[in-house]
Amino acid sequence: MGILRQRSILAFFLAVLATFTVSFSNLAAAPKTSTYTPAQIEQIQQKYVPPILKARERITSELEPLIKERNWVYVNMFIHGPLGTLRQDMAYLSRNLLPKDQAQSRKIAKEVFTHLEALDKAAQVGDYETAFNNYREALKDIDAFLQMVPKA
Repeated sequence: MGILRQRSILAFFLAVLATFTVSFSNLAAAPKTSTYTPAQIEQIQQKYVPPILKARERITSELEPLIKERNWVYVNMFIHGPLGTLRQDMAYLSRNLLPKDQAQSRKIAKEVFTHLEALDKAAQVGDYETAFNNYREALKDIDAFLQMVPKA
C-alpha cells in the first residue's frame, strides 16, 4: 500500500509539473510585436511623455539660468528636487517602447543621469564650464530619448 501511495503522489506532481511546463511554454512562444497599436501610442503620448517634456522645459527655463548665474546651491536643489522623478518617468516610458527599442532608450536615459550627476558634482565645486557642458549634454540626451517615442 505504501508503494501505491508513493506512485500516486509522484504521478500527481508529474501532472502538475507537466501542466506548468505546457502553460509557460506558450508564453515563450508568443510573438513579440514589432509595431505599436494606436492605443499604445496614445497611452505613451498622454501618460508617459508629458512629465519628461515638462522636465525638459524646466531644465531650459529654470536650470540654465541658475547655472549661468552660478547659483550652485539652487542648481543642486533643482537637480534633486524638480528633476527627482525624471529617472522614474524615463524608465516607465522605456518599458512601454517596443522590445527592440528598450535597451537603447535605457542606455540614453542612463547617459542623461550620468550628465546630471557630473553637473551636480561640478556645482558642488563651482566649476562653471563642466556644469554647463554637462547641462547641454543632458539636454541633448533627453532630446535623443524623446526621438525614440512613437508619433501618432
